[in-house]
Amino acid sequence: MNLNSEYRKSSSAIINITSLIDVVLLLLIFFMLTTRFVEQPGMKLDLPSSQSGDSNLKEENTITVTAQGVINLNNAPVELADLQMKLSSLIDSTSTENAITLKADRTIDYGTVIKVMDSTRLAGFQKLIIATEKVNGK
Repeated sequence: MNLNSEYRKSSSAIINITSLIDVVLLLLIFFMLTTRFVEQPGMKLDLPSSQSGDSNLKEENTITVTAQGVINLNNAPVELADLQMKLSSLIDSTSTENAITLKADRTIDYGTVIKVMDSTRLAGFQKLIIATEKVNGK
């Protein structure tokens, strides 16, 4: 019996956790690399808010009007006088519904936005999507 009690004292359960740590670190690295951070590329805009906005719109062509009145077409600066010509070159003749997204800062002059909207219509775009930020709540 004395022998049996000595055996119990000397043998304790040892758990080797180095492989567990390796697996946890590999999972952490995997999730860090595969996580997609959603951020709006481009300029800083203060978009108007809307409760009925649709955030799942496909944005192929985008016109951005900053608070300073700078107009960008697909992140390239363009003058208002040249906008209609550059928009005409983006029209897809095979598509029956050409769409363009307008992102205008909420503090921009209303007349500038109307001129940009007019240029898109004259260039041949049938659908103009006005980007807003969706209001949370209510």
